Amino acid sequence: MKTKLVAGIAAFALIATPVLAQTADDAIGVWENPENKSHTQFYKCGEGVCGKIVKVVDGQKIDDKNPDPVKRSRAVIGLVIMQGAKKTGPNKWSGTLYNRADGKEYSGTVTVKSKNELDLSGCVAAVFCKTVTMTRVN
Repeated sequence: MKTKLVAGIAAFALIATPVLAQTADDAIGVWENPENKSHTQFYKCGEGVCGKIVKVVDGQKIDDKNPDPVKRSRAVIGLVIMQGAKKTGPNKWSGTLYNRADGKEYSGTVTVKSKNELDLSGCVAAVFCKTVTMTRVN
């Protein structure tokens, strides 16, 4: 009887505990890209969210893939890859995303999956998309 009572209380506690929904503001912080181990910091900028590269381990020191010759000598560390993304859902930001690997801009979204995971997506013509699941560094 005592075991059933303890099990019943435990089950009630699980059911009664509210599910913590992720919010768009949970994107704020530093995140690691699993493909190249770089770190991107997402931060509030005005009413939106911006993102900049804060760590690179793949050896790319300058923005040498940029189609604008004037920008090819700028440092990758500190490079803003997302500016002024707007909140487009309870856990999502949308804006323009710069890809340092090919020097192109894409339609981009940041979707918070949990406190420690977010999806960063870049799309061409809203049809061809690539999504990377990043993990929180801090």
